[in-house]
Amino acid sequence: MKSEARFLVDVGMKGLPLPIRVASRVQPEGQQTVAEISVSARIMQQFEAGWIDRFIQVLHEHRNRIGTTTLCTNIKDYMQRLNAKTVRVDFEYPFFIEKNTPVSKEKCLVRYRCTYSAQSSRLESDGSVIFAIQVPAITTYPVSGDLTPAGLFGQLSLVTVEVKTHNDIFPEDLVELVDRHALMPVFSFLTQEDQQLVIQKIHSDRKTSVVMTDEIKDELRSRPGIESYTVRCANFGMLHSYSTFLGTEKSMWVPFSGADEDV
Repeated sequence: MKSEARFLVDVGMKGLPLPIRVASRVQPEGQQTVAEISVSARIMQQFEAGWIDRFIQVLHEHRNRIGTTTLCTNIKDYMQRLNAKTVRVDFEYPFFIEKNTPVSKEKCLVRYRCTYSAQSSRLESDGSVIFAIQVPAITTYPVSGDLTPAGLFGQLSLVTVEVKTHNDIFPEDLVELVDRHALMPVFSFLTQEDQQLVIQKIHSDRKTSVVMTDEIKDELRSRPGIESYTVRCANFGMLHSYSTFLGTEKSMWVPFSGADEDV
C-alpha cells in the first residue's frame, strides 16, 4: 500500500509585497521598486508544513537584483530548497523611466507595468524566463479621416510586449522600441509648447495600431537572442465605451496583409 506522504501537492503564495532591485540599463545596480510576488511549486506532501518559510527565505536571499540571468539561476534554488518537481515565480512591479518632453526637454518620470516570470521543472536543465512590459502610446483613431482639416485624431493604445530570452533584456529597450513606432509616445507631463506639438502631430500624421504593431513585430523578429515574443495592443477610442485589441507572436505569425487598413 502506497504511503500518502509520497503524494504530490501544489502549494503557493500570491501577492507578497517585497522591495527588490530589478534590472535596468541605466542603473547598473538595479532600480529599487516594490513587487507583488507569487510563487507556486509542486512538492512532496511531507514538505508541505515548511513551504512558506522556505519561499520567504529564498525570496530574501535573491531580492537584490531581479533579471533574466539571475532568475534562471534563482529558480534552481527554489527547486532544491523545496525539493520541488516544478516551480513558477512571478514578479509584478512598476518601473520608472525618466524621459525628456519633445520640445521643452523637461524631464518627467513615466511608470510602466512589468512582469518577470520564471518557471522550471526537474525535466528541464535550464529554467525559462519571460519578461513583459505594458507601454502606453498614441495611435490614429481608425474612423478619423485625413481628407478634411484636422480630420485625424488620436486614441490611447496600451502595447504589451512579452519576450522570452536567456539574456537580460531591459525595460528601457522595449519602451524605446514602442516609442519609435508609435504616432506619439506618452509622457507624464507636457508644457504648453509640448502639447501644441503633440496635438499638431496627431491631427497631421497617420499611424494606426495595426501598422505600429506590425513594425514592432518586425523589429523584434530581427533582434538576436529573442527566442519568442508576443505583441498585444489594446485600443481605447474616445467614441466608444469598449476597447479593441490585436496581437501577433513569433510562433504563430500571420502577415498583416492589410497593414494600411484601419483596425
